[in-house]
Amino acid sequence: MRRGISIAALAGVLALAATACGGDSGGGGGDGSKAAEDPGSVTGTVTWWDTSNEAEGPTYEKLVKDFEAEYPKIKVKRVPVSFDAAEQKFKTAAQSGKGAPDVIRTDVGWSAGFANLGYLQPLDGTPALDDAGDFLEGPLSTAKWKGETVGVPQVTDTLGLLYNKELLKKAGIKKPPATWEEFVRTAKTVKKKTGVAGTQLNPEGYFSLPFLYGEGGDMLDTKGKKITVNAPEAVKGIETAVGMVKSGVSLKPASTDGYVAAQTSFKDGKVAMVVNGPWSVADDYTGKAFKDKKNLGIAPIPAGSSGKAAAPIGGHNYSVYRGSQNKDAAYLFVKFMSSAKSQEFTATEINTLPTRKSAYTAEVTADPAKKAFQDALATSKSRPVIPGVGDLFVAFDQHYVKILRGQATPKAGLDALAEEWKSKLIKDYEIAG
Repeated sequence: MRRGISIAALAGVLALAATACGGDSGGGGGDGSKAAEDPGSVTGTVTWWDTSNEAEGPTYEKLVKDFEAEYPKIKVKRVPVSFDAAEQKFKTAAQSGKGAPDVIRTDVGWSAGFANLGYLQPLDGTPALDDAGDFLEGPLSTAKWKGETVGVPQVTDTLGLLYNKELLKKAGIKKPPATWEEFVRTAKTVKKKTGVAGTQLNPEGYFSLPFLYGEGGDMLDTKGKKITVNAPEAVKGIETAVGMVKSGVSLKPASTDGYVAAQTSFKDGKVAMVVNGPWSVADDYTGKAFKDKKNLGIAPIPAGSSGKAAAPIGGHNYSVYRGSQNKDAAYLFVKFMSSAKSQEFTATEINTLPTRKSAYTAEVTADPAKKAFQDALATSKSRPVIPGVGDLFVAFDQHYVKILRGQATPKAGLDALAEEWKSKLIKDYEIAG
């Protein structure tokens, strides 16, 4: 059942349907048959909202030029759009039916919301979703909504355990911890033998998920429409994190800019271990602790007492706007940009993690960081695929930092979070905890 669609938004969806129908009759395509059967005859201009950062821009410009060389009748207008503003900007443009791009690079957490509003074109059976079996299962699961594929995985990521090899070696630790229990023992040993703190926890809700998953918990039960973030398993997971702070295993998380604080402590050698993703590696190498890149160790996320280990999947998808007048050209563009060849190129140029199995070539996995995070992906899992999942994390962040800083117990803090989700964000869900 759709939720939270205003009369204005519904009108926008209906307008989109009319626009899309008109586009199909005017050569915009829809089913992808023209792009599949005679791609060389496809013409048009594809406007692409690229939400990557400024440093990555030149790499994607190179791919755009390569695409235009392969399809000389199609032009691509790459429009850099601030990631922070892109979600709302796209909603506004799509709802009005004016100014929306043909293709947008979306965060995986946006796909369900955009699709629920009718803004994304289903891609099953189109050239955009070429060789779907080659995509990693986890990233592909983030691009589905109500049985339809509404995005093509561009890049992926997950969380892993990053550690300072030199500090662990000085402490007599021969291998990184495989469980949170081992993590605590390792941290205490490092502190005792080297004087360096074991870790500094990131107080963002996203970074709490490995603790929940490790006890068999989760944020939501989407099939049963239940809020489970305060269920016993989830509470137990958060109690593990809180125990690290109380015991001194973790430096006290910062009340603001907690991510930056933890990252700075790690790269400067003030803590031995952190939980982070592949996006942090380039920044780690700028710190004094990792001037020798070989000193950076990366391992899969530790398991909880349930014996389970899992970390959330992040990343981005390519999606086609449902009202696009250039769907065939858009399909071909997405196919090209998400191909194994293109993913291998971006992986080597700007250190992205591919979403295609075949893109993990010898050249890509020669980088130990990429190989390590490829291994970490084996235990990754999708966050709840629902509209507005980003809003859930805004609230989660606010409550989690209070819990870690001792301003609320894990049970009370998670109960308050569940009540906030229920009253403000997902009113058709019941609280299970």
